[in-house]
Amino acid sequence: MINVTEPFLPKREEYEKYIDQIWSRKWLTNNGPLVNELELQLKDYLQLDHLLYLTNGTIAIQLAIKVLELQGEIITTPFSFVATTSSIVWEHCKPVFVDIDEETLNLDPRKIEGAITEKTTAILATHVYGNPCDIDAIAKIAARHKLKVIYDAAHCFGTKYKGKSVLTYGDVSTISFHATKLYHTTEGGAVVTPSAELLKKMSLLRNFGFNGPYTFASVGINGKNSEFHAAMGLANLPYANDILRKRREDSLQYDDMLLGKIPVRRPKITDGSVYNYSYYTLVFETEEQLLKVHKSLEVNGIFTRRYFYPSLTTLPYVKASEVLVTVDVAARVLCLPLYYSLNKAEIDMISRYILRTLKYG
Repeated sequence: MINVTEPFLPKREEYEKYIDQIWSRKWLTNNGPLVNELELQLKDYLQLDHLLYLTNGTIAIQLAIKVLELQGEIITTPFSFVATTSSIVWEHCKPVFVDIDEETLNLDPRKIEGAITEKTTAILATHVYGNPCDIDAIAKIAARHKLKVIYDAAHCFGTKYKGKSVLTYGDVSTISFHATKLYHTTEGGAVVTPSAELLKKMSLLRNFGFNGPYTFASVGINGKNSEFHAAMGLANLPYANDILRKRREDSLQYDDMLLGKIPVRRPKITDGSVYNYSYYTLVFETEEQLLKVHKSLEVNGIFTRRYFYPSLTTLPYVKASEVLVTVDVAARVLCLPLYYSLNKAEIDMISRYILRTLKYG
């Protein structure tokens, strides 16, 4: 069986080295030394000024909305993981969906201003599959209308835009370190901001609002992560460059096997980006073709994922919106297996099943 993803695991003894430290100190959570060390190493690796390690990427989005004191309407994408939208609703704001660009699959900045009203307070855009949005266009729109910008950068470990980590853009960027991500801490996430003031506020928010042993600065939440999760992150980080290299090699092998030979395309990578190959995504010409490939692979023990499907406008707790590009594209997008232990022979086999299905199936 070949799954669509598989978590990377370091050598057991490398992880146990950190576990031994936890056993010795008996400090399991509450911003312990491994959490602090992980934050420092992540900032160094990603070349960031400010980063807070959190429970998960969903809490990260919720903290971003809370710290920016957003109310009313938030413009967002209907083509993302459900947490992007549910976090807006959870924080008592209204998601306003704007359609995506058919080539990049990111929020289409040409359609944003038509959705802005007097109630709009922010733009929350997803860098889909780790591919940067049109950051410059979004920044200009936000400045013109005095809006805050949050980037859901869940997939963006290692992605760069114009020579810098893509996480440095916007008022706040969020990232996920879930086990399915190319770099993970089992469960986890982070918030990144260029503002020291916002960072300080978010550090209080993630710890119930405590600003002293018996005093509180504001309402807060338990967004802290444990020493055990930080241990996995520290053990995995030395492998990050190798993981990124391997994903690029595997993606290029898929490209060589598939592109130009069957009626599929890849999302267009935004100009000025260094892409992290977070996912291997194909856009088929029709949903019928996608379903044939999906079924053919599954019969042979190979599992893919329709990611993201369906459009978030179908959620039962949001207002229906007309997003024709999203609805069309979401029905034709399929993610193929891509993970560190996947080998060249398996990629070759997966590709040949796809070729055979679309040519002769």
